[in-house]
Amino acid sequence: MPAKYIFVTGGVVSSLGKGLAAASIGCLLESRGLKVNLMKFDPYLNVDPGTMSPFQHGEVFVTDDGAETDLDLGHYERFTHAKLSRDNNWTTGRLYEQIIAKERRGDYLGKTVQVIPHVTNEIKAAMKKVAQDVDVAIVEIGGTVGDIESLPFMEAIRQMRQELGREDTLFVHVTLVPFIAAAQELKTKPTQHSVKELLSIGIQPDILLCRTDRFLSKDIKAKIALFCNVQEEAVITAKDVASVYEVPLVFANEGVDTLVLKYLHMDAKDRDLSKWEDIVHRVYNRKDTVTIGIVGKYVEYEDSYKSLKEALVHGALAHNLKLQLNWIEAEGLENCDQASVNAQLEGYDGILVPGGFGKRGIEGMLIAIRYARENKVPYFGICLGMQTACVEFARNVVGLAGANSSEFDQATPHRVIYKLRELRGVEELGGTMRLGAWTCKIEPCTLAHRIYGKLEVSERHRHRYEFNREYEEPMVAAGLRISGSTPDGTYVEMVELPDHPHFIACQFHPEFKSKPLEPHPLFSTFIKAAYEYGLKRKAEKEIAAVEMFHRPEKVARR
Repeated sequence: MPAKYIFVTGGVVSSLGKGLAAASIGCLLESRGLKVNLMKFDPYLNVDPGTMSPFQHGEVFVTDDGAETDLDLGHYERFTHAKLSRDNNWTTGRLYEQIIAKERRGDYLGKTVQVIPHVTNEIKAAMKKVAQDVDVAIVEIGGTVGDIESLPFMEAIRQMRQELGREDTLFVHVTLVPFIAAAQELKTKPTQHSVKELLSIGIQPDILLCRTDRFLSKDIKAKIALFCNVQEEAVITAKDVASVYEVPLVFANEGVDTLVLKYLHMDAKDRDLSKWEDIVHRVYNRKDTVTIGIVGKYVEYEDSYKSLKEALVHGALAHNLKLQLNWIEAEGLENCDQASVNAQLEGYDGILVPGGFGKRGIEGMLIAIRYARENKVPYFGICLGMQTACVEFARNVVGLAGANSSEFDQATPHRVIYKLRELRGVEELGGTMRLGAWTCKIEPCTLAHRIYGKLEVSERHRHRYEFNREYEEPMVAAGLRISGSTPDGTYVEMVELPDHPHFIACQFHPEFKSKPLEPHPLFSTFIKAAYEYGLKRKAEKEIAAVEMFHRPEKVARR
């Protein structure tokens, strides 16, 4: 049976949560036993977000096949079991690149290449490809209705309705119903204008997801339904929530999945959201708090670390803990005296250094890592966080003065971290990044082995630089443990310090595979170690306070 299609568009303003809406609808349909796939079209002209600044675009999410994609694909994977690849994220730039290559080859037989039908045909072909072997394909169109660059995508989904009919296609429009404080009223006019814009290009939405900070009254829903030409039951309150993992439950309470099945003429079993209900229960019923300091270089824009933040939340939820995240600008630790460094870092139960590119803030990261190593604070390094951990160890433990990565200092006397093309045997990679899923072989009887409970795992990568094995012997002799490598031994994947309560770093990005219902073991064990360290620290402070309280009494007796 051919797949049904759900098209998700957004209006009024950007950042209304189309990606979360699409992921939550996918989650609800999966809970009813249906198989779903999701995809995102991004209207910008970049071929992919890989070269875009994190401040511009946020995180780059990496799939198993090495595609650098939009961060919304992270939401899709966290909320559903869809297996995503480069086929699930297309940009205008990539589409035009493909079309121009065809034109240069003569594939169009001398015809004039135009937006309609050539561009729209490519868009439709991409949608049909991800809809194979699933019950429902959910397609999100990036940007906001009315944007010039999104018009070819809007036209393509309009054509899909024409070709497949109403029973096989569904339009979901995410819009805004703002509360105007001065008037003490919810206003429907932005939604009316947004739907009018959609109608002008031939698309009539079937369901309206109205983003708002309070529940919509029956009168408001009736007004929106009347002016936007939708059924009243299809005007959904998409209310702000404390946790994104509550969104599927909010949609379920509003009957979104029931509507979808009704409009698409599909039968499915009753939904089972018990696991999601348990997660949300934990969100509101934490037993304690764990405080983690993230020392990074893009901390002003938290979307740069979207998957990382969510993976830490998953780890905390696994232990019924509330996560207190503090974002520490790495540059702020540089040129500080030790007292100032201690003051900035001593309040954390755990310290994490995430991925990144370029030399800005590196010295600050090294200071934070040294603090965690010397003070036995649980440490977790990811990608750049592993590379900087190796540099710090080489400088301050092995005694290799000036040790560095060739990314930060080409003239360093000790290239502990090398670029891919500088290593032997990797010329075929052309000096580009190591991307996507790679197998990691774990050494037995290591912290990594205890965490994973297995000797071989697959994790996703996105980096250009590697540990230089020429420095393996002196660093291992000084106490560093290489606990994970590629099966052929070429690349170091994980390092740890056996004489530290919890000091582990990995070259890959485990955050890309963490889900709320399946927290990644590296994050859950890091959170557990951090929480235990925090309890120990509190106990020591209490003992010290008691001793201080009784000390004057002892002196007086003497």
